[in-house]
Amino acid sequence: MYELKTKETDNSVLEFIENVDSPKKREDAYRLLDLFTETTGHEANMWGPSIIGFGSYHYKYDSGHEGDAPLVGFSPRKAKISLYFATGDSERSQLLEKFGKHKAGKACVYINKVADIDEEVLKQIIDESVVFLKKTYPDGIK
Repeated sequence: MYELKTKETDNSVLEFIENVDSPKKREDAYRLLDLFTETTGHEANMWGPSIIGFGSYHYKYDSGHEGDAPLVGFSPRKAKISLYFATGDSERSQLLEKFGKHKAGKACVYINKVADIDEEVLKQIIDESVVFLKKTYPDGIK
């Protein structure tokens, strides 16, 4: 049976951010920590060794695969900063048109630095992602 690799941990978010090599990425991580906390109303928790997540939900796919994941989150990785949002949210693509410099994947949006994006649009994307997940998994939000 498949076991999730990315699980919520008790590791310190602030300690993780303090260990980010690049001072600029560290500064951006603190800014994102403030933006995500303020927008979601959830405390930050570490998910796996490198994802800072906010809130959580339990999902179950038709295939039977199920697990827990953060509602939204980010990770200040070496190459780029990864922003994690809900998969399947069709509203996100419209917001990304106004977001600023980024690359988008299925669930992730990659940015070089916070200065490249519109913070107000980021807040809208965070809100939209949380609303989408609450509609999609009404009994799974924690």
